[in-house]
Amino acid sequence: MSDQFIWGIEVFFNGLMAGVLYALVALGFVLIYKASGIFNYAQGVMALFAAATLVGIMNGQIPFAHLINTIFGTHVYEFGWNLNALVAILLTGGVMVLFAWVVQRVIFRHLVGQEPIILFMATIGLAYFLEGFSDLMWNAEIKKLDVGLPQGINLAIDEFTFNIFDYGFFIDNLDIVATIIAALLVIALTLFSQYSKQGRAMRAVADDHQAALSVGVSLNFVWIMVWSVAGFVALVAGIMWGTKSGVQFSLSLIALKALPVLMLGGFTSIPGAIVGGLIIGVGEKLFEFAIGPMVGGATENWFAYVLALIFLVFRPQGLFGEKIIERV
Repeated sequence: MSDQFIWGIEVFFNGLMAGVLYALVALGFVLIYKASGIFNYAQGVMALFAAATLVGIMNGQIPFAHLINTIFGTHVYEFGWNLNALVAILLTGGVMVLFAWVVQRVIFRHLVGQEPIILFMATIGLAYFLEGFSDLMWNAEIKKLDVGLPQGINLAIDEFTFNIFDYGFFIDNLDIVATIIAALLVIALTLFSQYSKQGRAMRAVADDHQAALSVGVSLNFVWIMVWSVAGFVALVAGIMWGTKSGVQFSLSLIALKALPVLMLGGFTSIPGAIVGGLIIGVGEKLFEFAIGPMVGGATENWFAYVLALIFLVFRPQGLFGEKIIERV
């Protein structure tokens, strides 16, 4: 085998791992859109807020410390404890549920029946508010997130591929863990939406709000539940991305890479979010590997959006989305 072919195989597998991380963010978009028809632009910022909250709780950081010190002239920043990662994750999950309840009660409860563009603009406002609120609550410094996930090269894969190809593949342990967690998350969410009572209620609300109300389904409960699950997905994505690159402002921008994923997979399909993420992850890595050197590199910045544009022209509903036919 040629060296280029072997390197291409390594790039392919790394692309799969990157695609899983994209898909984790896209899952949050799909869940909220399926249940309420709202395209949640704030999903990426939710991942940032969840990761920052997790770090703050683990390190015993006092929320709004800078604001408190400015008002009262004090100099307190920490409680003086370090919590176990699992306990901190559970507490952060509770914060995301509280966030879901507040969002529903304060914002979207008053926007029922409004045009989709109004709901979309509300999520943009929510994104910028949450970003500023996160900085105010936990400060804007870059934070290191370590919940005990393995990182670095997987030596077993490196040794195995070296014995076969005489070249060791660099596969990150964190990417392997993210792939496993994403797969379990997709299976759990699919089973939840298909077979649980709450999942059936969510699908009923997605199909027809008025019909769901007529059979006793509570819209408020379903939307709080969906935002809570989306918050949990954002927490998982925030843990993975925060561990990989640190908890910082750029974490909120991963939502932009999730948009092409949704366009490929479809806005209403949970499996589509995963498949779309894998296509984007593998496609951008292989394109950069094969074509990047010919055009000056940096193709990963725009490849996903060009591919999404092509899909919008020829199949706007995505690979797994339902074709929409409207009577005029």
